[in-house]
Amino acid sequence: MRFKVTVVGAGNVGATVAQRIAEWGISDVVIVDIVEGLPQGKALDMLESGPILGFDSKVTGANTYESTANSDVVVITAGIARKPGMSRDDLLFTNMKIVGGVTEQVVKYSPKATIIIVSNPLDAMTQLALKVSKSSRNKVFGMAGVLDTARFRTFLAQELGVSVRDVQAYVLGGHGDTMVPLTRYTTVGGIPVSELIPEDRLKTIVKRTQDGGAEIVSLLKTGSAYYAPSAAAAEMVQAVLLDQKRVLPACALLDGEYGIKGLCVGVPVKLGSQGIEQVMQIKLTADEQAALQKSANSVKELVDVMASKA
Repeated sequence: MRFKVTVVGAGNVGATVAQRIAEWGISDVVIVDIVEGLPQGKALDMLESGPILGFDSKVTGANTYESTANSDVVVITAGIARKPGMSRDDLLFTNMKIVGGVTEQVVKYSPKATIIIVSNPLDAMTQLALKVSKSSRNKVFGMAGVLDTARFRTFLAQELGVSVRDVQAYVLGGHGDTMVPLTRYTTVGGIPVSELIPEDRLKTIVKRTQDGGAEIVSLLKTGSAYYAPSAAAAEMVQAVLLDQKRVLPACALLDGEYGIKGLCVGVPVKLGSQGIEQVMQIKLTADEQAALQKSANSVKELVDVMASKA
C-alpha cells in the first residue's frame, strides 16, 4: 500500500513537488487547485510519464478537498508568487487568507496528516497554519532552511570547485534577508570552510545566500524559484514518509529553545514519521545568537501584524 500525499497549489512549485514525489513510486499524489482543469491536466500529464519513467503512483487532480481525505502528508504551496520588487512581507495579507482557508480544509479531511508549509512569507504562514489547524508543533512545520542551505552549499561548492555532496552547512532563522548561515558549522569534506575561503569572500557568499530568492526573481522577471524549493519540500516529505530521522533545518514552533518561545523560526530538527521528532539544539556564539534573535524579531513583526488583522 502506497502512502498518500496531497499538494495544494498547482503552480510551478506545487506541480514540481508533485512530480518529484510521484516519480519515487512510494506515494500516490493528489494535486488541488482552485483553477478548474489545471490540477487535472497537470496530474494527467504526470501520470502519462509513468510508463517512461517506471513509476506506478496514482496522480489525480481536484478542485475540492474530498479526494485528499486521509492523506499522510500535505504540502501547502498555495498563494501568490513574489513579483520583482515585491518583498515576502508584501505577500502577507493575500497569502494569509489563502493559507488559512486551505489549512481548514486540509485538517477537515486529513486530521492526522503532517503539514508542510511552502507558501510565503514562510515563517508567518507556518505560524498561521499551526494556529488554524490546532495541531501540535511536530505535525505542522515549514520548508525554508533546506532550501536556503541548499543555496548556500551550491555557492560554496562553486567557489571551491568541489562536489555539493561534500559541503555540509546549516542556515537558520527566518526565510528572508535576516536568515543566519552558520559558517562556523560549515565544512567541506570535514574541513572547516574558514580554512578554505577568506573571510571577506565568505561574507559575500553569505550575502548572496540571503538574497538567493530575490536573485532568481530578478532574473526570471515574471516568476520566482521552483526547482530548488520543490526539491527541498520533497526531501522533507521523503524524510517523513520513510521515517528517515533526517537532521534538517525546518521552520518549527520554538518553546524556549535558542531562547525563543512561541515563534516559528528555522532551526535544525530531526524529521521522521512523527514529523518533527526533536528540535536539535546547538551551541551558538553571542553573535550567532544575536543574529538568530534578530531574525526571530522579524518573524514576530509579521505575526503581530497578522494578529492585528485577525
